[in-house]
Amino acid sequence: MKRLHEKMEQEGRVLSEHVLKVDSFLNHQIDPQLMKEIGEEFGRLFKEAGITKIVTLESSGIAPSVMTGLVLGVPVVFARKRQSLTMTDDLLTAEVYSFTKQTSNRIAVSKSFLSEDDTVLIIDDFLANGQAALGLMDIVKQAGSTIAGIGIVIEKSFQDGRALLEKEGMRVESLARIESLQDGQIQFKAEVLQ
Repeated sequence: MKRLHEKMEQEGRVLSEHVLKVDSFLNHQIDPQLMKEIGEEFGRLFKEAGITKIVTLESSGIAPSVMTGLVLGVPVVFARKRQSLTMTDDLLTAEVYSFTKQTSNRIAVSKSFLSEDDTVLIIDDFLANGQAALGLMDIVKQAGSTIAGIGIVIEKSFQDGRALLEKEGMRVESLARIESLQDGQIQFKAEVLQ
């Protein structure tokens, strides 16, 4: 996605060889027009997959997931990192470690929102070590749902997340793949530029 690449180059800030800050358009402040285009692209990529639900993780995965849900005409379910008083029974849960935040979270989805009749598209903002996607996969599998694939807005291809997901037989579609964050610069994988 050319516009996503441009936005990353213009507004993304490389904080280290492993950390890219994109809070001006993706995971703090949201660019609605860009999210619309991201939803359209995920919709195009997965339109033939028979998706009935989209599953994501709060909070940064919600915007691209909702836009994709609009395009595909399906509901979006997001796994919560913190449980509320209304979310206590019949939960599907998994542990997810965040390398960026250096913490583990127990994520949860109500069993009432996923079933064995569902074909699920998992969407997340970043793919690095794959822990969030693996946790979401675990929850979807607990429900007996089928996983059609995983849509990633930004992939850090120099980390092992994709390999872990592909080892599990997952189709992974990333809209921007970063080859490196060396010397404060974003280097994209050439084959993804469209």
